[in-house]
Amino acid sequence: AILAQIGTPPIPPHPTCARTLSPAPAMAEIEAFEGFEGLEGVDEAELAKLEAEMGGIEGLAGDDLEATLADVGEAAAEVEEEEEDLTAGMEVEEHLRDAVEGSLRLKRMLSRDDDDDTQPGKRRKLGDPVKALKVQALLARWGLTSDAVVKHVLDQSSVDEVDMITKSGYQPDKFNQMKSVGEVFNRYVSEIRERSMPGGAACDAISAFKHRWKLDFTADKMLRILKHKDLRYVLANHGGTKELKDLIEEAQATEADDDLQTANALPENMGISTIGRFMRLELIDPLSDACVFGDANLTFALKLAKHRKALGHVGRVIATTFEDLPTLRERYKEIDQSIATLEENYSEVYHGVDCTRIAIDPKFKGMEGSLGAVYYNYPHSGAIQGFFDGHPIVNWRHENLMRLFFRALRSFMKPGGIVKVASNMGAVGVRYSYIVGGGIENEFLHVETMPFQEWHLHRY
Repeated sequence: AILAQIGTPPIPPHPTCARTLSPAPAMAEIEAFEGFEGLEGVDEAELAKLEAEMGGIEGLAGDDLEATLADVGEAAAEVEEEEEDLTAGMEVEEHLRDAVEGSLRLKRMLSRDDDDDTQPGKRRKLGDPVKALKVQALLARWGLTSDAVVKHVLDQSSVDEVDMITKSGYQPDKFNQMKSVGEVFNRYVSEIRERSMPGGAACDAISAFKHRWKLDFTADKMLRILKHKDLRYVLANHGGTKELKDLIEEAQATEADDDLQTANALPENMGISTIGRFMRLELIDPLSDACVFGDANLTFALKLAKHRKALGHVGRVIATTFEDLPTLRERYKEIDQSIATLEENYSEVYHGVDCTRIAIDPKFKGMEGSLGAVYYNYPHSGAIQGFFDGHPIVNWRHENLMRLFFRALRSFMKPGGIVKVASNMGAVGVRYSYIVGGGIENEFLHVETMPFQEWHLHRY
């Protein structure tokens, strides 16, 4: 098992701009249909058939072309209007709007009927026509034009990933005795994405920092000999604008601001080992609140509350469960005693909390910017009967769980706060790339990944 630590930036996070569709595709995109590298194996007659199915626009001219583009623009405007109307009629504060829209958008996608296209007034959402033709060509080359799962994986991939698959000459294993072709292909695409990440094994603070700023082995050696004070200064102040050597000299000339702060303890000790111990001993902000999500029987919240009380922390521990109290009483006979013990330790317990929807949960109203530490151990979006976690449709749920979790958290974290998510290193459900990628997409920083057994709070 591993524990990925995702930190908020030292400055307040900025809201992400909502993505909108352009009114009409640029001519360069329209002309880009020709010249598909790596598709030599596809029959020309099949490609011609696919172009016809896509409703090719090369033959349009004059009024026909203008009418087509006008229709495209009208459809895009409707999609944009639909996107903007997600929170209509809801009282949502402006700084929480992005988190609420993300949750509502996913809910709408999951609840949409399959026959939307047959209903009057409904339009299909516009996609990238170039990418769509490349996807169809790949499916034709593999003989999988009727496989909806493989098509779903390709549709969820970026254009760059589709191009990489095309040029690689990859062929999915259609005769695997253990997994479906969709599962095999989904794992391959996940591994492509993970090549640009630091990896799912242990990754210390320097390795994560080096990967974030694309530093070389020489920089790694320079960082690993720094003392605690100097290394912490470099990690906090490197913004990609200064040479690393100059920043190290600046750090060595700077003295710690306050010797009473925990972060400034042992300034002359070896930097990387001291920072590693700091993370493992759970020396979090004593004044900030800490929140635990998805802790069904509350055993971890109990351990955290006792830990903070022993250290003299004054910040609250907020323990949450996804299930309601009657359900918990059916499953765990000790739940009432656990709740009583938590309340004796000045903790609060909330039931029926969806960690992706805390922006509209009245229990969290007024808590914006108050959380200094958040914990989510072994997240899972729930099992689906008849499907394994590695199935692409189930995987999509797990990936979006992490995306929406971090998006919802963004407004509630204090600048410099820490989020810790535990998972198995080789998990096929919530993969490590979903945790790290979901955090990075929402303006968090990957700080460190450490073995779960090395964590002071692992035994619960």
